[in-house]
Amino acid sequence: MPDELILNKEHLTGFLRKIANERELIAPVKNQYGDTLFEIVSCVDDVSLDLESRPVVPPKNFFLPRTEILFNYRHEGKEYRFEEALPDISRVLFGLRSCDLWAILFFDVVFQENFKDRYYLNRRSNTILINIGCHKPMQNCFCKSAQSGPFLAYGYDLQFTDMGDRFFVEIGRPGGRELVEKWDYFFEPVTQKDRNEQYEIVLEAESGFERIVDFDTAVSRFINDEVDEALWEELGNRCQGCGGCAYVCPTCYCFDIADRPVSDSKGERVRTHDACTLAGFTRLAGGYNPRHERRRRIRRRFYHKLAFAKERYHRPSCVGCGRCVEICFGRIDMIHFIRTVCEQPGKAMKASLRLGEILLDAGLISKEELKAALEKQADTGKPIGAQLIEDGVITKEDVARALGIQLGIP
Repeated sequence: MPDELILNKEHLTGFLRKIANERELIAPVKNQYGDTLFEIVSCVDDVSLDLESRPVVPPKNFFLPRTEILFNYRHEGKEYRFEEALPDISRVLFGLRSCDLWAILFFDVVFQENFKDRYYLNRRSNTILINIGCHKPMQNCFCKSAQSGPFLAYGYDLQFTDMGDRFFVEIGRPGGRELVEKWDYFFEPVTQKDRNEQYEIVLEAESGFERIVDFDTAVSRFINDEVDEALWEELGNRCQGCGGCAYVCPTCYCFDIADRPVSDSKGERVRTHDACTLAGFTRLAGGYNPRHERRRRIRRRFYHKLAFAKERYHRPSCVGCGRCVEICFGRIDMIHFIRTVCEQPGKAMKASLRLGEILLDAGLISKEELKAALEKQADTGKPIGAQLIEDGVITKEDVARALGIQLGIP
């Protein structure tokens, strides 16, 4: 069977109905209040699937539940007996967005990096992922900056591209091939015209982003300790400690574990979601809290998301879904944070100002031209000289001449 196929939209319901008859089907459903959420779909005909909107919350709860029993215990006299509560269900997660699927791939690394988490990995190994590429990025999406969308090159079992009356289907992993081969009568061969149209859709989607975020500059300033301490104080004052950012973030995975008695002789060990921005996250048994100040907790969150993840996994853990932008009324979301950090006069900015002053003194640029270039640089992260050259304000020869005058080089 080829790796690319066509699924006419009139056959989508039948395909999903077959899946739901044999496996647990999870899909984005629009509820009575107008919100789109990932839900378990037992009957496809009874729900309103929403394949146009990004779900309000990510699908991580299906892999890392908000509350989950790890094992039950019973004690009789001096003896304890333990019974592990491993999940065992075959599922298909349909209608994922690229950012959410990339977050699952990130979890795959985290939860088997050192200690292999049997609970997560058992759910993950029994789940087939079907992605729908975003042909039209939403207002707060910046997955292109995070390199996690709008379409993926790998990681999916199946990837759908909406082409109006049909889906262009790409097979990525064995789980996807298994579904297609089992119900191959729903699918048709692709033509070169289909491939060309799908390629145009991908290119158009990549050019449609309103949000451009400079991760590289923000990470660099973290690593080089160039973030002003006053910024953490300001963000700490604006944060309400609600934990909403962690709740909607696809890659936040912090948790707490506690033993919970059920009776005098029985109990259970429970894992629950937690967040580094919550006051009790780092509180020790004796009551001391090394991060009792909110500014320290905010710093830890962004350090973990950007610098720590970059050093450990070679990329930030933010996938650019934009959910934190929509939920944080204190404006401490990823977009506003990175832009604030990039606008601070760190070492790179100071170097830009020095070069700008040299060019001003040489009469090669005006103050207005320098200001405009610095504003663009905050978004692009380019050296100020390169930005001025790109804007057509100066040439490479002008920069070399100005630096030669400043350094006394003939």
